[in-house]
Amino acid sequence: MNVLGIETTCDETAASVVTPGEDGRGRILSNEVLSQIAEHAAYGGVVPEIAARAHVEVLDRLVARALDGAGMSLSQVDGIAVAAGPGLIGGVLIGLVTAKTLSLVARKPLIAVNHLEAHALTARLTDGIGFPYLLLLASGGHTQLVAVKGVGDYVRLGTTVDDAIGEAFDKVAKLLGLGYPGGPEVERVAETGNPERFALPRPMLGRREPNFSLSGLKTALRIEAERLAPLSSADVADLCASFQAAVVDVVVDRVRVALREFGSIAGHPTALVAAGGVAANGAIRRALTTQANEAGLAFVAPPLSLCGDNGAMIAWAGIERLRLGLVDDLTAPARARWPFAEAAALA
Repeated sequence: MNVLGIETTCDETAASVVTPGEDGRGRILSNEVLSQIAEHAAYGGVVPEIAARAHVEVLDRLVARALDGAGMSLSQVDGIAVAAGPGLIGGVLIGLVTAKTLSLVARKPLIAVNHLEAHALTARLTDGIGFPYLLLLASGGHTQLVAVKGVGDYVRLGTTVDDAIGEAFDKVAKLLGLGYPGGPEVERVAETGNPERFALPRPMLGRREPNFSLSGLKTALRIEAERLAPLSSADVADLCASFQAAVVDVVVDRVRVALREFGSIAGHPTALVAAGGVAANGAIRRALTTQANEAGLAFVAPPLSLCGDNGAMIAWAGIERLRLGLVDDLTAPARARWPFAEAAALA
């Protein structure tokens, strides 16, 4: 089974061909990703109109490159998977219309994939882990703790009540005058800083429900920055390090609470999984590795190349759904918002 995956929900245009391996993992036959960072850097964030236009200009060539890299023609794929949301609606429409056209012309099944579900299933692509597992899905737009019980069977244990983790990193980077994208810049600068210099708050620490809140932490950092202005390079490094340390403490605490709730929702987890752009943060990965070891669980996170948006995760989600006969017709809608997990009723 070979599936072509198309991803255009934000500022990466991506296409990939994936096939299942004999060990339960996926084999990525090609993975083409074209980032738009240069186009958006001057604005300090993603401009939807620019993103959509960039997708239009390159998507057909990227699909052709993905097929060529996999050594096959469109007629040789068994399905066409596309991220149909959530995301910037202009970009989502471009990917979805392209996938529908290819599906119609080649007479191949169309699989409209929830972008968040694709992140949730990436650990099965890379490591072949079984269900159920606890997922920390953290990116610029989403922060959720989810019990992944099976394909299409997801229970949200906790989420953010304000900023997503990646969003908070980006806003801190902008506040401190760092480059774009902000998350990697904060992590880079934090490496030379003192994480104990500033006593920043750890919002939600100790709360019995595994939710997150980042806006208060971000505000506390802004107050410290304004108090010290003008900032030296050492000040910026220490602020970044202190902020990142606070986020790590919050993540570890919130995951600990979610693990306590997991058993009553889904039984014993097979692993602790991190996915999404924030899963690329080294400090968070190290802390979660330690936490998983203490809980007697495997820790699984995608390689850095699969933490951001990519076509391989869309193709793999397409394989997972196609195996179960979950296909879509040409009326599949583009969705700016598309929750993928039902909220749990926690005791």
